[in-house]
Amino acid sequence: MPPHHHKHDFWEGLFANSLPRTHLFAAGLVALSMVVGLVLVPSEPVSAYRETSLQQLRSGVASSKSKMAVSLDEAILDVSSRPDPDLVVQIDEKVRRGDNLTSIFQRMSLDQSEALALANTEDFADELRNLRPGEIFSVVLTPENQIKEVVYERSKLESYRYTPFEQGYHGKKLSRNAKTVAAFRQVTIEHSLFQDGDKAGLSHAQILQIANIFGWDIDFALDLREGDTFNVLFEEQYLDGDKVGNGTILGAEFTNQGRTYEAVRYEDIDGESNYYTPEGQPMKKAFLLSPLDFTRVSSNFNPNRLHPILKIRRPHRGVDYAAPTGTPVYAAGKGRVVQSGYTASTGNFVAIQHNNRYITKYMHLSKRMVKVGQTVRQRQTIGAVGATGYATGAHLHYEFLVNGVHTDPRKVKMIQADPISKTEMARFRLHTAPLLAQLQSNQSNSLAAAASTQDTL
Repeated sequence: MPPHHHKHDFWEGLFANSLPRTHLFAAGLVALSMVVGLVLVPSEPVSAYRETSLQQLRSGVASSKSKMAVSLDEAILDVSSRPDPDLVVQIDEKVRRGDNLTSIFQRMSLDQSEALALANTEDFADELRNLRPGEIFSVVLTPENQIKEVVYERSKLESYRYTPFEQGYHGKKLSRNAKTVAAFRQVTIEHSLFQDGDKAGLSHAQILQIANIFGWDIDFALDLREGDTFNVLFEEQYLDGDKVGNGTILGAEFTNQGRTYEAVRYEDIDGESNYYTPEGQPMKKAFLLSPLDFTRVSSNFNPNRLHPILKIRRPHRGVDYAAPTGTPVYAAGKGRVVQSGYTASTGNFVAIQHNNRYITKYMHLSKRMVKVGQTVRQRQTIGAVGATGYATGAHLHYEFLVNGVHTDPRKVKMIQADPISKTEMARFRLHTAPLLAQLQSNQSNSLAAAASTQDTL
């Protein structure tokens, strides 16, 4: 219907040439009543749109002729006070940080017993315990203010519908398939990996994935230099012409201080995916170069360092990484926790045994997140940066021992994981050659475009 202030012009223009002005108002009322009558004609059940198209999850109720999406205050009105008691209403609520079903239903002014019943559904209950900010809950109410259905929308591709019955709720997963296309970005480091990657349109999750892929060869806390470059080929997901998310990284190339590293994703015959060099060598090594992300080295391994507190010459048998308190600290490699405790000098500390030859130690932690005897995987969070013990500020002191001897962790020859087997090498090349070719082609086109732009300037 046209906006209110255009109503008179619309009806007068429609009838001015055929009716006397004395009949104009009556004719307008007749036509308006016909339109209202059409709007209130019942249509298909509310849940029908949920079965076929998730795109209608957000607009299905509002667009259906007998339903309307309303504000919270309007939805909770007594049935008798609604403009039309036959109208079905929908309440939408966005998940906030720290939310659970109880808090969401409370904001909707809905009965908490319904939240409890929904949380205990036998179908897809786990999904309701892992809510993330920005996700959407939609509750459809009957004219009697009873819940007709609850839709939990995780994304445009994944939603869950819960319908009540006598013993609780039934749950059903609703999925849509997005179209996947390959995308390419080329980034030159001018400020930082995060800042420049973000400027190029990469998400923080993608930037972290790039750091993880090359984290065994490049220490992003110490090795990164202005002018370093990286190229990345990755998947983008589209639904009905709109981008709905990013997929996995297919291939990447990172040039650091003049040395270039290449990586390509490959899923082996057992369905396990990892990143390899074009020759089939794994990017993954036995140990990370750095046990935390994107920090600065405040003190290197030094056997003759002057201790900043004690003011005496005392060997510095590790590397200090300055970082804000609470920064996650990762296990440098797979192993077993052999120590997790506190001393006056080290503060909170953790020590991990990696087979019979290597031990890594992590000191001055604000908190420890593992216990003695626990097995940890590589990059598992074992604690957080702090300033406990003899520390002048928040940092991680990291030590690496080989056969009981302290060694500069940055100079340890890293052990590689198993390469692609000879029997699978032909399959590896078949699957990765197109990705590598596409990565190189995009890189060449990007360089040519940059050169052309420079010539024009």
